[in-house]
Amino acid sequence: MTQFHDFLAVESIEASYGQAAPALRGVSLTVAEGSIVALLGSNGAGKSTTLRAISNLLGPQRGALRGGSIRWRGESTAALDPADLVQQGIVQVLEGRHVFGQLTVEENLRTGGFLRRPSRRQLADDLERVYAWFPRLRDRRSAKAGLTSGGEQQMVAIGRALMTRPTLVLLDEPSMGLAPIIVGEIFEIIRRLNREEGVSFLLAEQSANLVLAYADRAYVLESGRVVEAGLAADLATSGRLGEIYLGGAATATRH
Repeated sequence: MTQFHDFLAVESIEASYGQAAPALRGVSLTVAEGSIVALLGSNGAGKSTTLRAISNLLGPQRGALRGGSIRWRGESTAALDPADLVQQGIVQVLEGRHVFGQLTVEENLRTGGFLRRPSRRQLADDLERVYAWFPRLRDRRSAKAGLTSGGEQQMVAIGRALMTRPTLVLLDEPSMGLAPIIVGEIFEIIRRLNREEGVSFLLAEQSANLVLAYADRAYVLESGRVVEAGLAADLATSGRLGEIYLGGAATATRH
């Protein structure tokens, strides 16, 4: 049997939206199975576009992959639609905590499980699994998701993704707009999911110091290009991040 050290391999991808200048220019990265990888960069650096390219969600944004390749477990993803990728284990949690506001928390979670066509027992077991990871959601299971807090909505979005039983979660700006205590709670759950269940994560984040404390490796994007890559611990202690792109933002995250 062929073994794949990097079960996700992104090789020199180019992407653009309509007739605009390229949003990604030769981006390459890998995610090894069982790892947490950080994708860092300021607003507009290309982080979200990279995640959308991996999950084949550029089309709804009038974007397209113009070059390069993306391989999942050694196979090209070019012919797969987003639902196919979810069935194969890749799920994306979009920036902005997209929930169905008029549905309850539990109804939102159930929508994540339907693609697998689980039995009633399997669906119930998966719900209990999510509630074990996110006890707050159990307490709010009957509340309309649109009336819950920002942190609870982020938990709903992640929990809904976990209902697909993924092996790789693409998580876009999970800390955006949330109180530090809630962000810490979410990142601790990400770490436990990685360590205890082997779920891999590719995390797009502006808050470099935060995500580097949890990641194994990191890539830094600037104007659609990878300008730095390496072990997260090395990048966190090198001082290079401020020099590369963060400037004052890198310092601000320390307060």
